[in-house]
Amino acid sequence: MKKTILIVEDEDILREIVKDYLLNGGYEVLEAADGNEALSLFEEHEVHLVILDIMLPEVDGWSVCRRIRKSSNVPIIMLTARSDEDDTLLGFELGADDYVTKPYSPQILLARVKRLIESRYSTKHRKAAEDALASCGIDVHFPSRTVRLDGEMIRLTHTEFEILTYLMQNPGIIITREQLIMKVWGYEFTGDDRTVNSHIRNLRHKLGMKANLIVTVIRSGYKFEAKR
Repeated sequence: MKKTILIVEDEDILREIVKDYLLNGGYEVLEAADGNEALSLFEEHEVHLVILDIMLPEVDGWSVCRRIRKSSNVPIIMLTARSDEDDTLLGFELGADDYVTKPYSPQILLARVKRLIESRYSTKHRKAAEDALASCGIDVHFPSRTVRLDGEMIRLTHTEFEILTYLMQNPGIIITREQLIMKVWGYEFTGDDRTVNSHIRNLRHKLGMKANLIVTVIRSGYKFEAKR
């Protein structure tokens, strides 16, 4: 089944260019020119990924992202013409999975879409023993991409889920930021350590009392340290 991408972009020409690339890439496409239209389309259709411009009329991209994250962990790529790193970090704090600064290459955007789609919705066969992962009260179910903390469901974004499971699959092993970036993003990284730190901070917040399971190793990276 084709995956559906929602493009939220108020510049008609740019939206059409991105639409053409996505259609040629084999995706179904929904289009919105403002935040209210985007939220209506998201509620009415099954959307597998959102490409979301920040500077939108009526309801801005940050507000749209915040609203979507209240009910869904669908991957979100945010677009902006602003290069301020604080804007980028705010997007991540609201739950965005990726961030692209204008002007950008449509081919690169398509590659990022494919990466997130394949990672999020992969149907590759798993052995039954690999369907689940559990440690220290954290239970992961890979087919449904759900996480329970002491029996209670917690909602993670795509990126947070990837970071957590990668660390849990390598308990006690220091994972460098470079390894984390290649595993989770899978392409040439244009951010800095603050981008990775922002995702880790969000993940720790959602883990609550279990946040100390993710240990920062100064000047090295992170590791999942199971407590006995």
